Amino acid sequence: MRTNQHLRTMAAGAAVLALALSACGGRDDSESGGGGSGTASGGSGGFAKDSVIGVSLPQKTSENWVLAENLFKTDLKAAGYKPNVQFANGGVTEQQNQISSMVTNGAKVIIIGAIDGSQLNTQIKQAHDAGAVVIAYDRLLLNSPNVDYYVAYDNYKVGQLQGQALLDGMKAKKPNGPYNIELFAGSPDDANAKVFFDGAMSVLKPKIDDGTLKVGSGQKSFNQAVTQGWKPENAQKRMDTLLSNYSGSKAIDGVLSPNDTLARAILTSTKSAGKPNPIVTGQDSEVESVKSIMAGVQYSTINKDTRNLVKQAVKMVGELQSGGKADTNDTKSYNNGVKVVPAYLLPPQIVTKANAKQAYANDPTLSKITG
Repeated sequence: MRTNQHLRTMAAGAAVLALALSACGGRDDSESGGGGSGTASGGSGGFAKDSVIGVSLPQKTSENWVLAENLFKTDLKAAGYKPNVQFANGGVTEQQNQISSMVTNGAKVIIIGAIDGSQLNTQIKQAHDAGAVVIAYDRLLLNSPNVDYYVAYDNYKVGQLQGQALLDGMKAKKPNGPYNIELFAGSPDDANAKVFFDGAMSVLKPKIDDGTLKVGSGQKSFNQAVTQGWKPENAQKRMDTLLSNYSGSKAIDGVLSPNDTLARAILTSTKSAGKPNPIVTGQDSEVESVKSIMAGVQYSTINKDTRNLVKQAVKMVGELQSGGKADTNDTKSYNNGVKVVPAYLLPPQIVTKANAKQAYANDPTLSKITG
């Protein structure tokens, strides 16, 4: 994925925000860092081992967020800290208030999985002014100079893997194209959504341009493909509408889905319409989707082990607590619109029925499903 390309648009949010950021925020693959330690403004003079560590998580839109909550509580407490882990199920305003409360309560590090990464700038500045280090978790925090670190799986690579899986799955099912497909993206207020989509389109667009892939609805842009709130009912409703382009015997061969929850909604729609299962991608390795993959219904998902991501975030807290800078392995790729945020990126893994047993061998839950 390390290619000599120009800045890719990173930001998401409302349409106006996305357009405003397209000229300044992005992911620059041409200068991605290697595997060494990076430098950041997020150095620390150190703090007491039993300090409060704030973790602000978004709404519970997937199994992985729920797992992250439990892991942060357990792992931070085991490391000697006082974890303050909260979900913002009430929305952005609730998350803003929670972060402000964490600052008031003396949190030395605040780890933020944002609902909307563009609407927390006041709270992030408040944290910095109080001497706290801010770590963006999984989703980049946008348009703020006060973001010290970003820890995530390589989300552009996730999109690339999804795009390639879609091609591979359709070719395995039907060796010769052209193929009829539809495109789905995540919620526009999630900074990752466009990164996933851009990564996938880096693989799919050349095939659309040469006629190998045909988007039956003609809806090829991110703004046309978004799913507000990552809500499955929104994806299913849109898929119901798109299927009007596939009347009679016209087949839909594949659907780019950015995560497992939406993939299952898309498959529910095609089943209701009496269409054979298309090749559908996913992400998050949710239990029901892994079962679906093993049953030959959903084609693929992405393995982004939440245990490893939380472990890395907690490791970064430890590095800061001892008075140093947190380790990073990419200091040039993720531009939040104001600065390039030093990042620690973990490698994602594509999972299909063919490699599921191996991929989940160390997962106590999913290994039981894959046998």
